[in-house]
Amino acid sequence: MTRPTPVLFIHGLWLHSTSWQPWIDLFQQEGYAPSAPGWPGDPDTVEEARESPESIADHGIDDVVEHYTDIIRGMETPPILIGHSFGGMIAQKLLGLDLAAAAVAIDAAQIKGVLPLPLSALRSTLPVFKNPANKHRAVSLTAEQFRFAFGNALTQEESDALYERWTIPAPGKPLFEAAAANFNPHSPARVDTANSGRGPMLLMSGGKDHTVPETVTRATLKQYRHSQAVTDFMTFPDRGHSLTIDGGWREVADAALAWLRRQSLELTR
Repeated sequence: MTRPTPVLFIHGLWLHSTSWQPWIDLFQQEGYAPSAPGWPGDPDTVEEARESPESIADHGIDDVVEHYTDIIRGMETPPILIGHSFGGMIAQKLLGLDLAAAAVAIDAAQIKGVLPLPLSALRSTLPVFKNPANKHRAVSLTAEQFRFAFGNALTQEESDALYERWTIPAPGKPLFEAAAANFNPHSPARVDTANSGRGPMLLMSGGKDHTVPETVTRATLKQYRHSQAVTDFMTFPDRGHSLTIDGGWREVADAALAWLRRQSLELTR
């Protein structure tokens, strides 16, 4: 007997888990068993999250990894992970821990060992770093800040619409942890990039991404040079950090599906 392979979608900072709904619908149509649980403390809706930022605050990388680890251990089979931004980092960590069948990391946040720090990435995260107290708070973006960090490759109208529909406050703690990663030997941003027994992984990048520029994703790819496991790279030259939620999301989703099919990961026994 065969059953659908579970797919676990992991959102990043400033987006609610329900932003994955078009992907969930598509992957379900394609025969997978998708779900998109939020981060620890995330309310069920965008509106609730905006009204209760304190529930989101002060969750760090280890908290998020533990949260998804518990979810995965409740599944019958290891899932495919698809993560965006910090969700891409979390997906890499979970794959390195052999908790997943495969991972697709889209515009993934910087892991320990990655050195490039482009100015656009600094500007994108300035709303958090401008106040050290934000490490223990949940921080919201303005529409203008979202436009620079996510919607720079879009029209003003589309960027504003996505901001109104999907954005929520985000915990500052993961950003502070990632920023200090290369100075901390026990950083929670560390990933087991040398694991040769893990499942296959695809790193996707938007060529116009301000928050996680392509140079960061290519530097991430180099971190896996000592692993014999499949590690592939794909870029979308004209796309920004909004590539999972904007009008071109289907192109990215279809590319991920095609890659998964090449890894023969449609069904589990």
